[in-house]
Amino acid sequence: MVFVKQNVMTLHIQNDASAVSRELAEWITGYIEMVLLKNNRFTWVLTGGSSPKALYDLLSTPPYSTRIAWEKMHFFWGDERAVPFTDDRNNAKMTYAHLLSKVPVVPAQVHIMRTDIDPQTAALEYEQILKSYFQEEGTSFDLVLSGMGDDGHTLSLFPGTEVIHEKKAWVSSFYLTPQQMYRITLTAPIVNRARRVAFLSFGTAKALALYEVLEGKFNPDLYPSQVIQPDSGELHWFTDIAAAALLDKK
Repeated sequence: MVFVKQNVMTLHIQNDASAVSRELAEWITGYIEMVLLKNNRFTWVLTGGSSPKALYDLLSTPPYSTRIAWEKMHFFWGDERAVPFTDDRNNAKMTYAHLLSKVPVVPAQVHIMRTDIDPQTAALEYEQILKSYFQEEGTSFDLVLSGMGDDGHTLSLFPGTEVIHEKKAWVSSFYLTPQQMYRITLTAPIVNRARRVAFLSFGTAKALALYEVLEGKFNPDLYPSQVIQPDSGELHWFTDIAAAALLDKK
């Protein structure tokens, strides 16, 4: 089921999480194929957490893996926990385990957020990498894939954090007290310049946050995912019936 709301957001609803991952795998693969008909590279921001594991497993196997021109893919991350790559909480480690180690990527085109240096330095270095790809104005990534937490956060934009309101920096780092760790994250200014942003969010636990983000009052300090609104690109939400239970589907 596909619903277009206010001509600015497309909502894709499937029966369950497995079906959501399958639809998104086909959607991403088809989009990559379309972009590479005109361009010689595809820039893709990956997301961490547990939700995309099944998606990455699908993309790493046929028919998807054989349709994607991996040598033309350039990978980035939306955010990272400042823990070593060997730590199971590290987003890059998860992505390698489920996708990047299984397909013929070009190492120089895979841009991990460094966690072996000071987080602020890592954020500055990452922003310079992005500026070697994108201009100060105009579109940025071909695709930003992101998730949403039960609390409505996305990337490392957590409720009540100052980074939600960042207007200039493309990458930021800060200490997240509840988690007792530093986080490194892309910010709304660069993400909102993407050609397409796709959220992957499913399950009953996401229902209230999904409703508030999509249909509630604009209050990004409580529901930070609301600040992700592409300037001229497309916004897509891929979800299941359980997560969409509170939404108006008219």
